[in-house]
Amino acid sequence: MSNIQKKGLDALLRPEDSILVLIDHQPFQFTNLNSHDPAVIINNVTGLSKAAKVFKVPTILTTVIEERGGLIIKQLQELFPDQKPINRTFINTWQDPAVTDIVAASGRKQLIIAGLWTEVCVAMPAIQAVAEGYDVFVVTDACGAVSKEAHDMAIRRMVQHGITPINWMAVASEWQRDWARTETAGQLASVLFENGGASGVALAWELQLLATLVPAEK
Repeated sequence: MSNIQKKGLDALLRPEDSILVLIDHQPFQFTNLNSHDPAVIINNVTGLSKAAKVFKVPTILTTVIEERGGLIIKQLQELFPDQKPINRTFINTWQDPAVTDIVAASGRKQLIIAGLWTEVCVAMPAIQAVAEGYDVFVVTDACGAVSKEAHDMAIRRMVQHGITPINWMAVASEWQRDWARTETAGQLASVLFENGGASGVALAWELQLLATLVPAEK
């Protein structure tokens, strides 16, 4: 168990302390993704990545043997057009200095991970990183596994090591924390409109109602 478990406000994510690592959202991994609808994972990791850009959270893209497993999905590469994903041979991302050196140099200790598959390429680095002193969060709805059981068992295993499971909208909400933070509130609302599903629809409806004049009584 990690000795850095936080309580209260200290347990919540802060943009200035966060760094995001996205692992292996590639065609090969999607072909045997059976824990979720692939479209859901693509939507959620895209929303997570957009939120990271809103809050200026550094994001690392990484692939495994992309010449055989395929390039990272178009949605992510378009969000980070100038960033070449780090292509690994290690199954465990945390054994590749090309990734860990960037994280260490950032000085940020809130490590947020999402990837394919949950039970392999997410669990391995998460378990290693938490033992090295990072406060690790796994965005479970932007991850997927070969089966629902594999996904669920991986999350249970990681929780036993002190890793925090979270979903992408909770990550974005903790980064925002206060809707009075107008420098990011509007940008985050746009992300929710595009990737927030029913929450985005409800937000659009609320804004419609707020903009609608109530007829005056006769």
